[in-house]
Amino acid sequence: MLLKFLIFVATIHGLFTSLTESVRFDLESGNTKCISEDIKSNSMTVGSYRIVNPNEPHHFHPSSTEQPHQPLPDSHKLTVRVTATSGNSYHYADHVQNGQFSFQAVEAGDYMACFWVVDQTPPATLTIDFDWKSGVATKDWSNVAKKGSIDAMGIEVKKLYETVTSIHEEMFYLREREEEMQELNKATNSKMGWLSLLSLMICLSVSGMQLWHLKSFFEKKKLI
Repeated sequence: MLLKFLIFVATIHGLFTSLTESVRFDLESGNTKCISEDIKSNSMTVGSYRIVNPNEPHHFHPSSTEQPHQPLPDSHKLTVRVTATSGNSYHYADHVQNGQFSFQAVEAGDYMACFWVVDQTPPATLTIDFDWKSGVATKDWSNVAKKGSIDAMGIEVKKLYETVTSIHEEMFYLREREEEMQELNKATNSKMGWLSLLSLMICLSVSGMQLWHLKSFFEKKKLI
């Protein structure tokens, strides 16, 4: 039973970790692309982004000490802004080729990272690498192991424990969001019911006025 539980937790951990892998996308000059992330309050979030050098070899990695063959053209710049649902800005960088951000979410909800590329002639397409992590995925486990002199097995157990804790908190957070959506649906349905009743009363009033107008017209013409 314990073995099955550990396998289940390891699977959840693997899925949880896979969600934090970087994404790569293309962005044409003059266009904007936004990526959203649902973050709960008091969660730590970190992100990094860079424009991929079209001249670098395919095996080049951002963390590699090997330098690309040629630097990026000066025209390859982007503007990045990270905002919360309320409109509060948490990160802004203008005309950069790479950058990082980190902050603790004060409010729960969807956070948006938007990328702009200025219009160019001739048009250009930029490839961007973006990595965004939140919660337990932001922790530097190598430093934790060094500070605590924890062996490989111990650090894996600690990872699983914190992942399960994070998933448990996420479930409560999703339950709260579900309750909020249910309350919103109830309020919306109530408003729609009153609106339907008001529409029906207006339709009946208009119909009554039309009948009264037609009756008055026929009486004047002595048709009835």
